[in-house]
Order: sequence, then C-alpha cells, then structure tokens
Amino acid sequence: MRLAILILLLATSWAEAQTTFPAAVERYCLDCHDSLSEKGGIDLDAILGDDLAAHRGTWEKVVKQLAARHMPPVGKKRPDEPTYEAILAELTNSLDTQPAEPVAGPTFRRLTRTEYQNAVRDLLAVEFDAKAAFPTDEISHGFDNITVGDLSPALLDRYLSAAKTISRQAVGASTETGITAIRVRSDLTQEYHVPGLPLGTRGGVLVKHVFSQGGEYEVKVRLQRDRNEQVEGMNGEHTLQILLDREVKAEFTVRPAKDKNYEKIDAHLEARFRVESGEHDLGVTFLPNGAPVLERLRQPYQTSTNLHRHPRLNPAVYQVTITGPFNPTGAGDTPSRRLIFGEGKTDPAAILKPILRRAWRREITDADLERLLPFVREAESLEAGIEEALAAILVSREFLFRTESSGDDDALASKLAFFLWSSLPDEELLSQRPLDLAGQTRRLLHDPRAMALVTNFADQWLYLRNLDSITPDARLFPDFDHNLRESMRTETSRLVADVIEHDRSVLALLRTDRTWLDERLAAHYGIPHIHGSRFREVSLAPEWQRGGLLRQGSIQTVTSYATRTSPVIRGHWILKNLLASDPPPPPPDVPALDGVVAESLPIRERLAKHREMAACASCHNLMDPVGFAMENFDAIGRWRAEADARGGFADGSEFDGIVGLEEAILRRPELFVTALTEKLMTYALGRGLEAEDMPAVRKIVREAREKDWRFSEIVVGIVKSAPFGGERK
Repeated sequence: MRLAILILLLATSWAEAQTTFPAAVERYCLDCHDSLSEKGGIDLDAILGDDLAAHRGTWEKVVKQLAARHMPPVGKKRPDEPTYEAILAELTNSLDTQPAEPVAGPTFRRLTRTEYQNAVRDLLAVEFDAKAAFPTDEISHGFDNITVGDLSPALLDRYLSAAKTISRQAVGASTETGITAIRVRSDLTQEYHVPGLPLGTRGGVLVKHVFSQGGEYEVKVRLQRDRNEQVEGMNGEHTLQILLDREVKAEFTVRPAKDKNYEKIDAHLEARFRVESGEHDLGVTFLPNGAPVLERLRQPYQTSTNLHRHPRLNPAVYQVTITGPFNPTGAGDTPSRRLIFGEGKTDPAAILKPILRRAWRREITDADLERLLPFVREAESLEAGIEEALAAILVSREFLFRTESSGDDDALASKLAFFLWSSLPDEELLSQRPLDLAGQTRRLLHDPRAMALVTNFADQWLYLRNLDSITPDARLFPDFDHNLRESMRTETSRLVADVIEHDRSVLALLRTDRTWLDERLAAHYGIPHIHGSRFREVSLAPEWQRGGLLRQGSIQTVTSYATRTSPVIRGHWILKNLLASDPPPPPPDVPALDGVVAESLPIRERLAKHREMAACASCHNLMDPVGFAMENFDAIGRWRAEADARGGFADGSEFDGIVGLEEAILRRPELFVTALTEKLMTYALGRGLEAEDMPAVRKIVREAREKDWRFSEIVVGIVKSAPFGGERK
C-alpha cells in the first residue's frame, strides 16, 4: 500500500514538473519556434532563459495564443485543458510580478467632433451638429480619439466658423436673419408614423431647432422627387401640416399637377409665424388618407423609396428650410442665457469665470480672465462682448486640446469625464480634492451623459457607425431602407444601454431572453403582435432566434457584403471584438475570393478552396469556422433555418449554429471580458495597448469575475489602474 502511494506521489510530481512553464515551452513550442524554424518570426528558444521583462512583448503574444487555444495548432502535440491553465497561470503570474516601465501616452490631444459637440452642449446648452461642421476623425486601434493631435488650417477655419455660430446662438443677441436647411434622406420610407410627431400622422420630419431670437420665422417645405424631377407618390390630394411643439401652425392641401408643372405642387408650402426664443420641436407631417395599396403580384414591401422597385404610395418631405428672425423681439429666457447670465449678472468677470473654468478644466487666474475681458470692453454692448469672448474660448488651445500630466488631479478629472461622458467634467468632479476616483466613476455612470458609452464607445466597438455606409443590394434585399437601418441600430444600442444603466453582467450582451423592438424591426424578424413606431422591451420565445449581440440584425448587416453573407468578416469580427484574438492582416498581393474561386460554388466550398492556398490557410482556418456559425442569418439579419451553420474554434472544438457559438464563448467568459476590457481601456487611454498594460487588464478581469462581471466593476478597475493614472489615488 505504501509503495502504491509513493508511486502515485512520484507520478504526480513528475506530471507537475512537465507543466512548469519552461518545460512546457520545450515540449510543445520549440518544434516551430526555435532558431531554425522561427515560425511567425518568434524564436522562443533564444529567450527562454532570459528575464521575462526583457521580452515582455513576445511573452504577451504567447499568452494571447495560449488563452485562445490557437497554439499549438491542431494536429500538433497539444496540452490538455488543466495543463493549459497551469501553463497560463505560471506565465501570467510571472509577467504580472515583473516591474514594467509605464507607457507614455499622448499628452496633447484634440477633441474629437463628438467630444466637441458634447462639450458645447454641456458648457453652453447649445445643441450643435459637429458631424455636419467638421470632417470625420481618423480611426486608429478601432476608435477615433487616438490620432487627433493635429490641427490643419482648414480645420481651424471650421472651428472659427463654428465658434461664431455657437456663441451667437448661445447669447442670442444677434438679430441677423439666418437660413437653416434640414434634408431628409431619400431612402427613408415615410408611409408610417414618425416618433415624436402626433399619433395619427404619417411621414415627415421632426426637428429640434433653437430659435435664438423671438420673432417671426418662415418655414418652407419641399417634397421628395424622383430622378425625373417628378414629385413622388402624388396619388390624389394630401394634407400637410407644419407644427411647432405639436401645435398646428399651418395646413396645406397638396394636389397633383394638371399641367405637369411639378414645381407648382409644393411651391405654396410656405408659412410665417411667431416663435418665442429657445429650443422648439418643429414638425412637418401629413394626415393619412387611409391605406393606399398598389396592385402587386407579391406581398407589399415595408419600404417605399424607389420609383421602379417599390414606389412611394404618398408624397414625402425632402427639405425643410427655416429663415429668420423677422421683426425680432429679443432673446428672452433660454437655457443658454440662464447658464451664461444667471440671475441677471452684468459683471463680465463673474459671467466668464465659471464658463472658463468648465471649458479649460482647471482653476482660472486673473491673467486668464485678462485674455478675454478686452473682447467685452471693446464691444458695443455687454451681450455683444460676451458673444465675442465665448467665441474666443471655443477656439482657444485650452478648450480644443486635452492636456494630461502625471500627478495632476485636474487632468485626471478631465480624463475620467471624457472617458465616461465624452464631454467636460462637471463642477463636482473639478472641485473634489482629493479625488475619489471609484466614487466619482460610479456617480458619472449613473448620469444620463454616460450614454456616450453607447453612442460613442459601443458604436465604434461594434461597428454600428458602419451601418450608415452599408447599402445592401436592392435587387436581393428590396425591403431594406433607412428605417430598418435605424431600428437595427436602436435595438443594439438599447441592449448596451440596459447593461450600463442597470449595471448588469456584461455577459448579458452575449445571451439574453429579451430585446427591444418597434413594428418595423419586429416584422423583419418575423415576431408578431408588435405595432407602432415606439420601441418597447420584448420577452423572446426561443423559436424567434433573437437575443444577444450575435443574433441582432445590426451586427449581421455590418459583417456582410451587399450581396451575401461573409463568414470571413463575421469570424474576424468575433475574434477581434469579442475574443481579444485579432487575426493578422492578410499578406500582400493575396487575391480576393471572387474571381479566383468559381462563384457558382456554395460559400462553404468556395472558402475551402481559398484555404487550400498556403498564404491564406493560417488565418482563414481561424476565422472561417467561427463565421460559419452565423450562417443561419442572411446579409440583413433574417433567419434562414436551412443554412449549414456548422462551425468551430481553432482548438478543434466544434459547434452548430448560433446557440453552439454562444455556449462555446460563455464556457470561457474571461476571454470575452478581456476583449471588452481591452477595448474600453484603449478608448479610455486614447492609445493602443502595449504589453506593459496587460497585467492591469488581467487584474481588472480577475476582480470583475468576483463581482459577477458587472459593467461598473470593469470601468472602476480601468479608472483605478496604473495605465489610466488612478493607481496612486
């Protein structure tokens, strides 16, 4: 008996010895990664005996490959699961205890156009459309707040113009007549109710517009035309209304042109009426004429935007032009003026100092004020001077650029606000010293401005911004229009917002038994009994095949081509965004699939042929099987039960369809949480992550596991981490 126990103990000790990290590298890795083979440009044999910190970048790559079970490749000698875990634990523990040099991030960064827009909103209570005013910010590492250090002369001119417009709107002193034109997309179906407009109306547009001066304003409407310049949908007479805050200000009858002079049809759609200063909802819409139906051989589409394939059944709004003010009566009491002038303040310094403190995100000195007070002293009036001073603030270096310095509480407060709000810090965040980072982070997450994490972070992480540039082939997908595009975006945004607002486990992003739908999206998914334009939470039946991110039309659409699905794009998207395993870019001069492999073959066979090319196999063996698991969803997210959705991971595991894919990811949730943490940290730091950052990422993931993977725990962990600068707090 004693001999048996001794043999067992010796066997256990021998097995443990084989799973030590150096032994494991020699056993499983050196066949491909020694000085002779050096596959992937990695020679582990040469560095195995060196200090880990000297080759941190290489060993972090090894951690990635082992965590994803990509290495050793299938067909080679591979460890079992306990051995994988033991190797990873030893390697990561060693890396995490090694001293790491801090990574120098950008210390001088221009505001992105989203940050600029939000900052103007919070500073002056002005809703400014920065997307229309400024060019798109360059994307790097998946986000647009990374490479924003430059300020070209052309962009400076736009900032100057924007500053004048914003300050004029905020102060409201100018009585100069202005013109604002709002255009409606041509691919927007206007046969149904528009959210925000009165029930019982059809189509049109709702515009939130700030009238800086009280007075009379002229509103002119132009209708949608086809390529022949004929007004679309002119079947009989129609009633059009212009509304201000849901009150009817003008009503018109629109009739077909008898003499084919189509300019006459909407020439009379013009009204002038008095408006009090401030923000108002301006609506233009039609009263319904029943339910017009054109004779068709098939069931009518939900979309009506195209003359030849699915023509409009009724006229639609193309442009609304607002001109004014005429006979101005003054600025009145607007949110902007209340914020600027308070209770009738007349001292320029008292007016400008609190605004300047918020804008420049630091304490303001007398010298700072002296840079602005001459604008007031030399102006014709106090309001005109304040308007000039505000414009100067908006083009100042301190406003347009974020500066970060080690040990600076003001910079850390600003960094936190731009991370969670994409905007300026508020007074509490600027005033609290010492800064309670964890407490302030949780407070900011409970503020409505934290929805910037949905509209700015998640939109980029999940590629939702790409929806605007996606136009599926109208011959193959004739029922796709902008209405459906926006409904898809809203569903995904609501899911992310729900996780943030209720501080749920981030795993709810992957699997959930509910979603948010309006009638348009529900019909697209084949889900019954959902009516109207209002989005509402819906409990899902299993047979509807909907739920988490991987089942949503937005994700399936942005990972497809215009004519078909793409297992390659979908597999790459999942590996990169959900599993922190970004495949390398393709080598140069690799031919595209189309034109090389016969297009008549099914996509699975075409990609199999593609993987036969040696230059393609290493990456496509990773991506393709993962993407195939989503083949039950077509290029715009409709369910197709007959598709072959067998998939698998690079470790040789196999699964069937979306259910199998979700289960495979959730079996090892730390991979998804690591991917999300890396994306959030990249976004928060404004730079790509380096090997020196990975110990902090692993610490955040470990601590989040103990708190049920709640979203706030990940965010607080990032803010308190050394790379963010919060470790000292």
